[in-house]
Amino acid sequence: MKPTTRATLAAVITGVTAAVGAAATPAVAATGTIPVPVPLDGVSRSLGVEMPQAVLDVPLLTPGVPEGPRFVSGRLMPERTVPQVPIRGALPGVNLRTPVPHLIGGGADHIGVGTPASALRTLTPGLALDAPLTPPNPGRAGLPDLKMPQAAVIGPVLQTVAGADLSTGPGR
Repeated sequence: MKPTTRATLAAVITGVTAAVGAAATPAVAATGTIPVPVPLDGVSRSLGVEMPQAVLDVPLLTPGVPEGPRFVSGRLMPERTVPQVPIRGALPGVNLRTPVPHLIGGGADHIGVGTPASALRTLTPGLALDAPLTPPNPGRAGLPDLKMPQAAVIGPVLQTVAGADLSTGPGR
């Protein structure tokens, strides 16, 4: 492939990527999710029946930077040997709307369920360990004393506020 062809191809790919990224950025920036419609129009047209409508909100998870080690006097190892990693994102959301036959009349009513994507903050589990030795003891010519080893698991954290809506309404 010639260098001019490579440069042209690279410019086209860069342009397409920038256009797709710019189109997706407002939706992603607002909720941290990407709305993905479930395509049921073809089934509706081929069967001649109104099908349910569904839109899923796919979350984007972004890991954060873990806290650095904190040294504590009297311990040989840092306070949190394996630090917790923060992860931000959103719980997936879903919007469903389906026709329900009107039992008394000839029309069709709709019922819908919506669970909006909600912000999610998590911390992965961590680990705190301490060696079975103390720091050097000046009273024993700089030799450490023995002590019981310590191990602790730092539990994970999950914070979110989820909600849902149930709605009914007239056709289409």
